[in-house]
Amino acid sequence: MTVEKFYIKKDDKVKVIAGKDKGKIGKVLKVFGKKNMVLVEKINMAKRHTKPSAKSSQGGILEKEMPFHRSNVMLMCNKCISPTRIRVQRLDDGKKVRTCVKCGETLDT
Repeated sequence: MTVEKFYIKKDDKVKVIAGKDKGKIGKVLKVFGKKNMVLVEKINMAKRHTKPSAKSSQGGILEKEMPFHRSNVMLMCNKCISPTRIRVQRLDDGKKVRTCVKCGETLDT
């Protein structure tokens, strides 16, 4: 299994472009690079039946976020406030930054 370049990082704002939560916007909580999956806050919620344990005193039906494939999300640009593709550019000092294809705004701070 090959690992491709992954331009979505933790704490990025993304929009879901496919699936049951299409159109929703959320913050990336975790990125699973080898599996090409992302975990987004309050998106792709699933119910899990859990037993009471020493760690959590209560059991029952809990809702939690489940990861889904990275191709189902697009990065949101803060300037043009829309989902966008990403271009990687090298600055004069040699640092690489992600930029919005639509408006040219840098996404890395």
